[in-house]
Amino acid sequence: MLTTAAYAADKPLDATGHWSVTARGNAPLPPMGWNSWNAFNSDVDETKLMAAAQALVDTGLARLGYRYVDIDDGWWLRRRTTDNRLMIRTANFPSARTVDEAGSFRPLTNRLHAMGLKAGIYSDIGRNSCGQAYTSQFANQPEGTVAEREVGLYGHIEQDIALFLGEWNFDLVKVDGCGIRAMSAENPLVASGRYRELRPLIDYETLPNNDVATVRVLYQQVADAMHRTRPANDYVFSLCLWGAADVRSWAGKVGNMSRTSEDISPNWERMLHNLDAASRRELYAHPNSWNDADMLFVGSGEFDMDHMVEARSHMTLWAMLNSPLIIGFDMRKATPALVSVLGNPHVVALNQDKAGNQAVLAYDGETVQIFVKTLADGTKAVALFNRSGSPVDVKLTAAHLKYRVDRSIALTDLWDGGRSSFQGETPVHLDRHQTLLFKAVGVREHPQGLYLSEQPGSVNPAVDGIVHPMADPLVHRGLLPWRSTRGDGEHPLYGGWGGARADATPFAQTPKMAGKTYPSSIGILANSRLEIRNNGFATFSALAGVDDATADLAAQVRFSVHVDGKRMFQSAWMKRGQQPVPIKVPIKGARIVELVAEGDHPVMQDIPVNWAMAALDW
Repeated sequence: MLTTAAYAADKPLDATGHWSVTARGNAPLPPMGWNSWNAFNSDVDETKLMAAAQALVDTGLARLGYRYVDIDDGWWLRRRTTDNRLMIRTANFPSARTVDEAGSFRPLTNRLHAMGLKAGIYSDIGRNSCGQAYTSQFANQPEGTVAEREVGLYGHIEQDIALFLGEWNFDLVKVDGCGIRAMSAENPLVASGRYRELRPLIDYETLPNNDVATVRVLYQQVADAMHRTRPANDYVFSLCLWGAADVRSWAGKVGNMSRTSEDISPNWERMLHNLDAASRRELYAHPNSWNDADMLFVGSGEFDMDHMVEARSHMTLWAMLNSPLIIGFDMRKATPALVSVLGNPHVVALNQDKAGNQAVLAYDGETVQIFVKTLADGTKAVALFNRSGSPVDVKLTAAHLKYRVDRSIALTDLWDGGRSSFQGETPVHLDRHQTLLFKAVGVREHPQGLYLSEQPGSVNPAVDGIVHPMADPLVHRGLLPWRSTRGDGEHPLYGGWGGARADATPFAQTPKMAGKTYPSSIGILANSRLEIRNNGFATFSALAGVDDATADLAAQVRFSVHVDGKRMFQSAWMKRGQQPVPIKVPIKGARIVELVAEGDHPVMQDIPVNWAMAALDW
């Protein structure tokens, strides 16, 4: 477990004047494409892969941005022990056959590149892959001795990354984490001698047992090897740690996309689970580093041709979250109707909007949620989502959109093109599982600039105050298809509870100070530092204070604002119940604004604070 001292050393409250989201890799917009796992698991081959690639081109999806064609688990034969080189299963990938028995994927990546596409490949941070750990009965498992079956990166990072990004010229590498999770001495596959023991660094269900520091170091080593191999940064590093090891707090400094939960499956409840794990991490997603809610299951199970309402909801929500749009369907079976869902240009455009703002929950409930996203052109996208199996009537209000209540708001339905308008509020009917998606144009209630909560892509919680990661109780815990009701149920997972939030406190309450609620705010814990990119604004303003939900009446917090590393404002020490302090700081010409909430104790994980009505103004 990472200690308080280690956190303090790694995430100082001292202003740096630096935007710490990684500049390595190349993902200014969420990556889009296709991955083999959901369609074929490890039974992947060149014929299936190239059929998917050709379908992306023929359907026009590639022109919309679906360009990555990713080989997941199942491609490897073994690791050759004479030189530790990975060997390709050339029986399944005949173009990889070379004079050297190990083979080369270079002909395959050349072919994909010639089609205007990009190529991705899969590995694991441990010695063994997820397929070996959890689906060892599936096809195409690595063969040979114990050592030959160790196809993961552990102990071979430099060599394998140079092979993937250098010699083979792949554009994306997905790095799973099962090899540092599942290979304990108690694993029957280890006990039988099939695999070597590797002390688990991740205890998925017991957060204090996670060795966060070591896991982060391993993934950082991969990131460094990628940069050395491709210093031009023309690649994507995809982390697949499923929300474990407090990855939320550090993924943005290391990679370009990061899974927020375990695998999705083609049923409604599991889609809700993956949605919830990503939807409240809006401040942890930025251009070049995105929350990955896992691959799209449009076309399969409860999102197939007989469930087009659900398919549209799934697609809409992933687009609003800025989750990478990675198709997980056998594209040889794609119908025009399915392509029309995956290829709706207006919905794809929301995902690919250059502002890079993940949607914020304007209304959060168990039955209905309302997501709002500020777009690069200053307009808003709004999705009204019925999570339930029954119809429901709701209200969309101007306040949800942060538009003036006394001015007309125009709505354009991005699925059917219908147009309407309202003032103040409007009734909306949602069928079961339906999501309505609109582009909204109105007069902003804060016309001279943008609230920080309207631009989460430009707000980075470099230090979020969390010392001991806590499980998030708000993630939907439906019946797992692969577990059924074995065991005692699904319990809260993912170190996400208590993180920085837009328009909410870290514990999902309405921001409130000295008895007054604030509809626009950045909520975070004490002992935190926020980085804000200044995109041409002249002034920063806010009301800063300790949230009324703080139980410790004696706890004190001091607020400061730094502009390009120089302190421009510092408050007195403040307690719960005091009026928030008004702040107004000139920032014209500055690059980075940093907001520090310093507590009077080194650990203040239960002290939420607010930067209320925080805004950047022209």
